[in-house]
Amino acid sequence: MKMLKLAILSVFVLSYSPWLSAGVEVHEFSSAAQDQQYKKLINELRCLVCQNQNLADSNSELAQDLRNEVSAMIVKGDTDSEIVDFMVARYGDFVLYRPPFKPITFLLWLGPFVLLLLATVFVVIFIKRNKQSEVTELSDDELKKANALLASQKENDVIKGNK
Repeated sequence: MKMLKLAILSVFVLSYSPWLSAGVEVHEFSSAAQDQQYKKLINELRCLVCQNQNLADSNSELAQDLRNEVSAMIVKGDTDSEIVDFMVARYGDFVLYRPPFKPITFLLWLGPFVLLLLATVFVVIFIKRNKQSEVTELSDDELKKANALLASQKENDVIKGNK
């Protein structure tokens, strides 16, 4: 009886799991070329919610809406450039995984190289400064004191049985 209750409870809990109720998107196209165009575009456009995923990989509601929009525009007969222009006009260059090289995106394109250059300059300066540090010679008295300390340390190690 206890096992039956547990089984019924398990079925009830699992039936309300989000992965069981998740729908599968199906987009019907009249030709294989339209299907290829759709797949290409949803892989090139960024999900604005996830920001690190394209429309094809994202499960957000906005990504679903944008996939539906892309699908509708393809069925209507729009070209890739018309669809991309529409998305850029609506959401800005951020919707593109490869934004164009223009003044507003200079930092995006050149930023990593500038940071690499600055890091290289910093490392070179750091290495040069460390090489230029002077090696100071010990005086005879300092050398004798250091040798005496080392000798006494060795004697302590021998007495304690540490080698």
